[in-house]
Amino acid sequence: MELAFAAVQPRSIRSRRLDRSAQPNVYPWFGVVLLVAVSVTSAHAQEMEPRAYSAVPVGTNFAVFDYARSSGDVSFDPSLPITNVQARINIFSLGYSHSFGVAGRTATAALSVPYANANVTGDVARIAQHQYRSGTGDLRFRFAMNVLGDPALSPEEFVRRAPSTILGVSLTVVAPTGQYVPARLINIGANRWSFKPEIGLSQPLGNWFVDGAAGVWFFTDNSDFFRGHRRSQDPMPTFQLHGGYTWRPGLWLAADVTYFTGGRTSVNGLEDQDVQISVRYGLTLSVPITKTWSAKLAWSRGLETRVGGNFQTVSVALQYRWFNH
Repeated sequence: MELAFAAVQPRSIRSRRLDRSAQPNVYPWFGVVLLVAVSVTSAHAQEMEPRAYSAVPVGTNFAVFDYARSSGDVSFDPSLPITNVQARINIFSLGYSHSFGVAGRTATAALSVPYANANVTGDVARIAQHQYRSGTGDLRFRFAMNVLGDPALSPEEFVRRAPSTILGVSLTVVAPTGQYVPARLINIGANRWSFKPEIGLSQPLGNWFVDGAAGVWFFTDNSDFFRGHRRSQDPMPTFQLHGGYTWRPGLWLAADVTYFTGGRTSVNGLEDQDVQISVRYGLTLSVPITKTWSAKLAWSRGLETRVGGNFQTVSVALQYRWFNH
């Protein structure tokens, strides 16, 4: 989870010829629009999910409660009079996933719904600003399927299998269901659809494992951005790499790295100087609690950020598993 930030330079706002009724609300920000969309949609690029393509038996169900806290600073084009921007974001989410067989392969469908609150502070032309938002975020759906490796197996067959290389594909869709008010500069929802096709590889090496994924986020336009303007965003390629060690089923530790770039935004067809380039790293620990309950702890932070949020993120998830009979 994380934030997406877009900054629009004063000359861009003037060139869009906003009507006079809108200008008084823009000038207190000295002609600079700061958009902070706190949702799973906005968190997409910085996500790190090891073992996202690992094998599971068909008929497996997971119910997940996740809490994540991100805090840190935000980088902008140096030509903009925005400094000392800090954000603190809390996201709570409920999720459910189910695995099933498709043409002899294992597929998984997952759904999650977030609730978020955020505090954002900063100086605009040396004047302190503060915003707080709280509300439901955008609904997220993911469909994944193994195309090479472990076939669809029952729980009884699954425990007798020999782990092998897995190649998988997935499609993530984020729907504009979150709280959104066009008159606000800061919103919980993004008011647009997002799609990420992705390909992933998981390779067991004895008790060790290596996996990675490459995908691209695509975004529809927000046609009601800040009082009726249209905001668009270029595609954003993302890459993840993970390596870790498994002591026993459910107990493993992974080191994580993610890289993303692109995502330049435009308002009414005029491009902004906000191409994102970011590298993040972190650790993920999975711990079984009982036969059906487990916990996952994760920590990550930015290594390099050019335009956008440079956050430290800590998350904890509780997961309940059961099988269909």
